[in-house]
Amino acid sequence: MNKILKFFLWLLGGLFVVVLVGLIFFNLSFPKSNPPSNVEVKYTPERIERGKYLANHVTGCMDCHSPRDFSFYGGPVISGKAGSGGDLFDINLGVPGKLFPPNLTPFNLKKYSDGELIRAMTEGINKDGKALFPLMPYRNLAQLSKEDIYSIVAYIRTLPSVENTVDEGSLDFPMNLIVKTIPQPVTLKESFDKTNSVAYGKYLVTVASCADCHTPMDKGTPIAGKDFAGGFTVTFPKFKVTSANITPDIETGIGSWTKETFIARFKVDTDSSYVPTKLPEGAFNTIMPWLFYSGMTREDLGAIYDYLRTVKPVKNQITRFTAR
Repeated sequence: MNKILKFFLWLLGGLFVVVLVGLIFFNLSFPKSNPPSNVEVKYTPERIERGKYLANHVTGCMDCHSPRDFSFYGGPVISGKAGSGGDLFDINLGVPGKLFPPNLTPFNLKKYSDGELIRAMTEGINKDGKALFPLMPYRNLAQLSKEDIYSIVAYIRTLPSVENTVDEGSLDFPMNLIVKTIPQPVTLKESFDKTNSVAYGKYLVTVASCADCHTPMDKGTPIAGKDFAGGFTVTFPKFKVTSANITPDIETGIGSWTKETFIARFKVDTDSSYVPTKLPEGAFNTIMPWLFYSGMTREDLGAIYDYLRTVKPVKNQITRFTAR
């Protein structure tokens, strides 16, 4: 009996050692990354202005990294807290765990070099070498041109510093391990083609991460054949909202929209008469950041429309809003 017990104890000990060695090897091997570059971005007025445009109206930086008030339509940023850290993302928003977008103002990012900040944006690895969950859309931001990345960095460095320490949060098992295998080294692109409206529209759609919200997911993986067909649902305490079908399907998508109709929908909130008002209980609301995207230029919105006209039409009827 003692021999059998000793055998099982040795077996359990051996398994423990194998698992321990495996975890050490895994943690030493992942995430895979380039070392942060030694680049020092020049904060020119032109770069700051371009970065302001991208971060506020295209790439969603200020949308995610700011607390928003959803008692108003579209959840505008709470005054004085832009970039100071975002709201909780959990299973109701498709995250296997609890995460908070960090503070982007100098209060937090002063400890990052420009190279470390660029690596976090494009490879998903923070200053301490920790892999970021792709809620931070680094795989999309990696498609930005080098100049546009530098511009965002220049703009973020000029944000008013807001004293706010954000909870780092945590991921559930096994995603806390899987997330380490996702980042990959990237080579930054020098430029993009703005002369081709469809190609430029694809560039904007990619870096704005439109597909991430407008494509239905199954356990975090986009459903094949449903690109841009809508159906990604997020749940708030008082309402549930589902992303719209933005494929060129005539019946259930935006196939009947003209370019002017598409642009006008984004520009509604830029009208000088527009005044945000509190919503009554159960009123229609959305997480689509219309108030951010309304600042996009007509040229850029037109390019996005041109690209979306080229994607596969998918029939997918959506119920966009349900009060709870």
